[in-house]
Amino acid sequence: MAYSKPDWRALSLTSALKPCLPHLRIAAVFSAVVNLLYLTPSIFMLQVYDRVIPTGGVTTLILLSIITLAGLSALSVLDWLRTRVLAKAGTRLDAEVAGPLLTAVMTMPALSRAERGEAMRDFDSLRSALGSGAAIAALDAPWVPIYLAAACLIHPLIGGITFFAGIVLLLLALCNERATHQLYDTSAEAASMAYARQGHMTAYASEIRALGMGDALRTQALGERVYANDMATRALFASQRYGSLIKYFRLVAQSAVLATAALLAIRGSISGGAIFATSLLLGRALAPIEMIVGSWKSVVKMRSSYLRISRLLSSVPPAATMSLPAPVGRINVEGITVATPQQDRVALADISFGIAQGEIIGVAGLSGAGKSTLLRALVGAVDPVRGNVRLDGAALGDWIPAELAHHVGYLPQEFVLFAGTIRENISRFQTASDGDAGAIDRAVVAAANKIGAHEMILRLPSGYDTLVGHGGIGLSVGQAQRIALARALFGSPVFVALDEPSANLDAEAKASLIELFAILRANKVTTIFASHDGGLLNMADKLLVLTAGRIAKFGPIRAEASLHPITRLSA
Repeated sequence: MAYSKPDWRALSLTSALKPCLPHLRIAAVFSAVVNLLYLTPSIFMLQVYDRVIPTGGVTTLILLSIITLAGLSALSVLDWLRTRVLAKAGTRLDAEVAGPLLTAVMTMPALSRAERGEAMRDFDSLRSALGSGAAIAALDAPWVPIYLAAACLIHPLIGGITFFAGIVLLLLALCNERATHQLYDTSAEAASMAYARQGHMTAYASEIRALGMGDALRTQALGERVYANDMATRALFASQRYGSLIKYFRLVAQSAVLATAALLAIRGSISGGAIFATSLLLGRALAPIEMIVGSWKSVVKMRSSYLRISRLLSSVPPAATMSLPAPVGRINVEGITVATPQQDRVALADISFGIAQGEIIGVAGLSGAGKSTLLRALVGAVDPVRGNVRLDGAALGDWIPAELAHHVGYLPQEFVLFAGTIRENISRFQTASDGDAGAIDRAVVAAANKIGAHEMILRLPSGYDTLVGHGGIGLSVGQAQRIALARALFGSPVFVALDEPSANLDAEAKASLIELFAILRANKVTTIFASHDGGLLNMADKLLVLTAGRIAKFGPIRAEASLHPITRLSA
């Protein structure tokens, strides 16, 4: 089977910045005019001291003042417009990258939850940097030679001092980078870990309080914050040290230029107005360097964010683009090996088995044996480091992800619900734009009926329109699990994977679950489920027993094994 795969590496920040180039070019043009207009005060001072004061020309002074005011007004407007254009560039970058980046984050199972959240924060930092002082300083930096040339026109010695001061400031800026780069990176990493822990703690504050774990976890969180703040403070102190040196040297250089200009004016080499003009020129020549050093934390963070996002986008695997025929539900697992998210151990080792269409497979084993990891691998929630999972002969990676999800139902062990209505959660947030609204509603009710949740939902305050919070807030655990089961069955999938489907169900709901297995078998829906419930495992056609990430037994359930299938198959 042949199909063309898109080049995901084309989703790099370099290519994404291309649509922003028109905005950046306009900002560069505005910067050119702004920097030329910054010469206005220097020219005004020269003309006042060279023309107005010697001649006493009040009319000339008025005309010069009007021209200067017009120039400064234009400077202010263009500087304001430049900021707006850079903000528009950030908005355009968001439109180009946010979608692909979020897709990449959701596509890569190897990323941890903290890394997924950090990726979007990195991008937001990068986007906001386009309108920051560092970006404006970068646009002003190419015009430093113009100010140096203007200083040289006044007198070569003035130009030489200005050039020397610029070189020294540049060296100090490089020293600042070497002294703070590692500290800022360490600080950012520590802060990310601290925020992840704090977010997890606040999400489960009630459970932590009930278990009396608050003091211990708070101590850990505060310790991580102290370390992150210590690194940030050390980086800030180092940056401020060089920032103070730069400010000190700039003031010394400015005083030296004034003294030199005064000496040259005394000797008649330059006019009196040039004394003040040289000071203004020096200030403008050194301003971009000083501004970059002053915002060096943002510069380092922007660079780190750019590198991390680029690596993430370039590592997204190719995605299938060709639609495959609707599957019937045959599953073949070919020697898959799955590592833990931290890659520090093997969760599943060389697993191979097959499931015929319509078979129901129970997965048993001790906690930590790899049951949940196996189900995650079967639905594509985690990628094996070796081997393949095939649906009707096609590897999961050969399916377009959205089409694969249409044919697969999955109940994870952590059956999280999302903020929205019960209808939205069961329909997997399909809207009228995704198809006929009436058909979606009928499919929602059908899925709820299969698990016996329809009446339960109707008894809720607003029925299917009842709002739930993040994680199913507002529902009991049993109610949330039944809705998550209905979500797994939405759209009549041909393959269903259920992880501990009876864990939080009462007797009535468990009876509905047993009836569900009969419905799935009658409709020839291939089903695999993991459970510690021996009674539920007896509903399976075959039992797969995992031990330490390997298959211990796989075969039909014998009638005499009805009470203790795990023990019998392990024998």
